[in-house]
Amino acid sequence: MRYANDMPKTVPMPVGTLSSSLRLAVVRLNRCLRSQRADPSVTLTHIAALNTLDRFGPMTPGGLAAQEKVQPPSMTRVLASLEERGLVARAPHPTDGRQVIVALTDAGTKLIEEVRAREAWLSQRLKQLSEEDRETLREAIEVINKLMET
Repeated sequence: MRYANDMPKTVPMPVGTLSSSLRLAVVRLNRCLRSQRADPSVTLTHIAALNTLDRFGPMTPGGLAAQEKVQPPSMTRVLASLEERGLVARAPHPTDGRQVIVALTDAGTKLIEEVRAREAWLSQRLKQLSEEDRETLREAIEVINKLMET
């Protein structure tokens, strides 16, 4: 029987190699996820914004930009595209006439529901992994989110 301290130590991957490997893995995963999209004309950025509105409710474009960690002009373009598709609607801010509130429309809610149904593909793949591998992915998500914070 081998004990944990008897196991061979892995050699740390050089940062440059780790960077390249991580980028390639993310690109491949992204490609697989894109192939599962309900509407290919709706980008992952659009879906992320819709998910945020679904999760947190109506908010200002600036609040949405902050949640998505993008610049307000970028979010303005995203919202214009979503509004053109009928997925979000703007309404006057109740206390600040200079602002608007953005909310999901019924079509936006329906699209999010379709996206979630298609996420079943990823859920099925995750179920095939060991509990240890799923825990490693959970920890990796935390690390990836830390990378995005800086």
